[in-house]
Amino acid sequence: MNERDEEIGRPEAGHERMPEADHEQMHLFEAADRALAQRVFGYAERRLSRPAGLGAPKSEEELRHLAGETVTEAGLGAEEAFRIFEEVLAPACVNTTHPRFLSFIPHAPTTASTLFDMALSASAIFADWWIEGAGAIHAENETLRWLAATIGWPAGAGGVFVSGGTAGNLSALAVGRDVWRRRTGSRSRPAVAVSGGGHSSFRLATRVLDTEVVEVAADECGRMLGPALREAIEASEHEVCAVAATAGSTNFGAVDDLAGIAEVCEEHDLWMHVDGAYGGAGVLAPSVRHRFDGIERADSFVADPHKWLFAPVDCAALIYRDPEQARAAFTQEAEYIDVIEERSEWNPSDYAIHLSRRARGMPLWFSLATHGSAAYSAAVEHCLLLAREAVAMIEDMPELELYCDPDLSVVVFRRLGWGPADYQRWSDRALAEGRTLTAPTSWHGEALLRFCFISPRTTSDDVRGILESLR
Repeated sequence: MNERDEEIGRPEAGHERMPEADHEQMHLFEAADRALAQRVFGYAERRLSRPAGLGAPKSEEELRHLAGETVTEAGLGAEEAFRIFEEVLAPACVNTTHPRFLSFIPHAPTTASTLFDMALSASAIFADWWIEGAGAIHAENETLRWLAATIGWPAGAGGVFVSGGTAGNLSALAVGRDVWRRRTGSRSRPAVAVSGGGHSSFRLATRVLDTEVVEVAADECGRMLGPALREAIEASEHEVCAVAATAGSTNFGAVDDLAGIAEVCEEHDLWMHVDGAYGGAGVLAPSVRHRFDGIERADSFVADPHKWLFAPVDCAALIYRDPEQARAAFTQEAEYIDVIEERSEWNPSDYAIHLSRRARGMPLWFSLATHGSAAYSAAVEHCLLLAREAVAMIEDMPELELYCDPDLSVVVFRRLGWGPADYQRWSDRALAEGRTLTAPTSWHGEALLRFCFISPRTTSDDVRGILESLR
């Protein structure tokens, strides 16, 4: 033991050494930790190495009966608490990585990203300031630069990983409003242009930011087109500060007329934000890259890696063409962080509405570094091919009718002769039987069915079996 080790082991003045009994308790606690680690790692290995069922929700009453009282004064002990999780709580959650989970927006993390997420959680990395999380932030920024390059942005583009598309959209539109105010000097209440096919978080953002909404008519599949945007802006009584465009809508997977929208934004000097939370990954696929023409002219962009970039939740990439505009909007001032902001390093806290943050982009970085970007392009193309195959199957079945041709990997269709109650009964039964979670959706008041393909593990046979059950 060297002199420094002796100093570390010597009690400070005014502090007594821990009594022997407490030392024994620490050793017992460490042994319990090791046993729990084996239990957790064993569970994780089983979940990753064996196909897991779809799962189904249980009622509050059922869960209360099966789990019993779990938060108690004395505690249940790790063994019992984990048993309740494994046997009661986890089976009452739908497995969103299941290849036949086709509703809402599923997720399909690679094994590499899931395993690395465990390592990240054990690493105690604070990733909001470079002074504390330099290595993690560097890796995240490498990943953000790769994404920025895929949409045709310059090398100086950058941003931050946030929790999801809602947080990303809110932050991006906040920057758009701030840029408009700095440019115009106005403190009036501006508006954001939004179409009917845009994500619900756009309207939530306008409420949080206290801005008006200019509604832009969408086409039959929910796309915003340039001429409709121009007409809405010129007819509006409100000053517009930003346009919220979509690259892959949640309901239809529709990609807006990004080139036409960019033209209007440049004419009126408006912030152009593109929500690619689900569909932004399509820029990696040569077969649909043309649908994104114009995205390179946007000012901000969101893509959720926990959707179609095969990362665990929760993770959204928020990127700005000029990140200094975001830094001007979000840099916080306080005595205890002034010393950090005076430095020149990249602090993720400066680029979104947050402060404390885990390095949520690192599982994507690890998976990309492991597999390479070509594997990502191939996986996205698989999902697009699956969507085209599903369209062909639907067109071959007289009971079914395609609603509109898909832009990406969302397929919307109707079962002829069915109403909302019929769709819901079928969906509930299919989930209870473990066949699929395919929930009904609606558009202009009509009930419809919707597949969203983002998992490379989903097969044509999976799709055919689901469609056959609709006969």
